Amino acid sequence: MFFGAIQLGLMAACVVLFVPMGMAGWHLSRNKVLFFSGALFITLAVCIHLIPYFPSMFNNQSQTAVIMNQDFSSSSSSCINSVNYVTFYSNFDGFSWNWDNSSRSLVNDDDCGFSKLGRVDVSDLLNGSWVVVAGDSQARLFMVSLLDLVLGSDEMEKIHEDLFKRHSDYHIVVEKIGLKMDFIWSPYVSNLTDVVTGFKRNGTYPDVLVMGSGLWHMLHFTNYTEYGVDLRLLRDSLGELVQVGNTDGVSARPDSGRTSHLFWLGMPTLINRLLNTEEKRVKMTREMCNAYDQELYNSKILRQDGGSFLLLDVGMLSSRCGFDCSLDGMHYNDVVYEASVQVMLNALLIESHQKL
Repeated sequence: MFFGAIQLGLMAACVVLFVPMGMAGWHLSRNKVLFFSGALFITLAVCIHLIPYFPSMFNNQSQTAVIMNQDFSSSSSSCINSVNYVTFYSNFDGFSWNWDNSSRSLVNDDDCGFSKLGRVDVSDLLNGSWVVVAGDSQARLFMVSLLDLVLGSDEMEKIHEDLFKRHSDYHIVVEKIGLKMDFIWSPYVSNLTDVVTGFKRNGTYPDVLVMGSGLWHMLHFTNYTEYGVDLRLLRDSLGELVQVGNTDGVSARPDSGRTSHLFWLGMPTLINRLLNTEEKRVKMTREMCNAYDQELYNSKILRQDGGSFLLLDVGMLSSRCGFDCSLDGMHYNDVVYEASVQVMLNALLIESHQKL
């Protein structure tokens, strides 16, 4: 727009200067030349002042900027929607995985830049952050995979026993990168609501929050309607923590204007015949799993439904890994949690508009 205005001004100056000179060359009287020059100058001045009221003739550049922003937003949204699409492969060492080629046809893979992040990249991404993972045993396995990316094998061996204590919290600070990580044992959604309430009471909020729950409720209460009610209470409790419905993937926090990234760790695909107790096989059926999943979508807690949590689709990941990938019909090979961690990390890169 600015460049177009300069061109227009130069053209007007040339007209005002050279047209009267040409008329003088035709031997017109001095008065006629002066009259015509004045009229021409006034006309051009009026036109230039009226141009802002007819912006459609000169807004190509601004329209281009809008289109570019829309394209970036659309590309970012498409990448987020595709980041869970992973394919698993069996090999001599067990299982490996990568992003599904069919999902890459939905977006330009060069734009998304999905990649498996190594220790250095993860350390750079999470440097100085506070990461909280809250949930049941699935969330604990997710935490283990995330820590395995941050720490070396010797360090993981030292903390392994404490990290796997049943029904307990775990806290660690990685001093060299200023990373603080917490696992909070929260088997029920009501426990997750208590976690959020604690953040609000203390006035401190994590940079990354991963939550997930459902398996314990399915086993011990087997009431999907009640589960849905609890999810809605959790959604409503977020209040000060996030701006519910924020579509750019980054939610404003009340502390110092920083932002929180929220992820929901979905329930795995259950393989009923592999479950290790009769009670589990009776209560944790495919039909009950579907009912619990439907309550999750109906609660509007997920970003795809207008909520705040981006889904880490462990259900789809575990299903794609398959029967041989499960340890007991409920927990899966480490590769599933490794993939879900990488999905989260790539989503963080997309949301923060970063590339490694």
